[in-house]
Amino acid sequence: MILVFLGPPGAGKGTQAKKLAEEKGFVHISTGDLLREAVQKGTPLGRKAKEYMDRGELVPDELIIALIEEVFPQHGKVIFDGFPRTVAQAKALDEMLQKRGLKVEYVFLFDVPDEVVIERLSGRRIDPKTGKVYHIKYNPPPPGVEVIQREDDKPEVIKKRLEVYRKQTAPLIEYYERKNILKKLDATKPIDEVYKEILEVIGNGN
Repeated sequence: MILVFLGPPGAGKGTQAKKLAEEKGFVHISTGDLLREAVQKGTPLGRKAKEYMDRGELVPDELIIALIEEVFPQHGKVIFDGFPRTVAQAKALDEMLQKRGLKVEYVFLFDVPDEVVIERLSGRRIDPKTGKVYHIKYNPPPPGVEVIQREDDKPEVIKKRLEVYRKQTAPLIEYYERKNILKKLDATKPIDEVYKEILEVIGNGN
């Protein structure tokens, strides 16, 4: 089963994908995580990607697709989180899956207002030693833990990311609606409620 999680940054896609990976055995492919890893390692792809990410812009399709093909698992039980971001990427993903005799079965749209995204992301802090994520309001770091704010979590960059999302990703909603596989979720609800709604759609996810 192939799922796509669609929605603005900070909508909770990663949280739900990790939960499904742990409990239902899905492979969670987050292009954000893959790109950050490539940036951290200083790979040629990572160095190219960093220039775009620092400006709050989308990384070009050909870089992303090369990365996805590299990590795609043998068995087809996958959640794509943060990919595809454009209709061109969606078509490239469809082609890639078709070659493997697979297809996207459900696309979940995580619907959340901009002001909620800005509050969630601008309050996010990372422990650079462990990679653990905190939030200054909802999940503050323990005393003595040094945390940093990612460049792309600063309010002015978040606003730019949301603009880019609306412009380039919104057409995907129409693309998947036409295929009749789009399911809309109210991503302002508690984590467990959103998770329950996803399970109701996919069953056991086999």
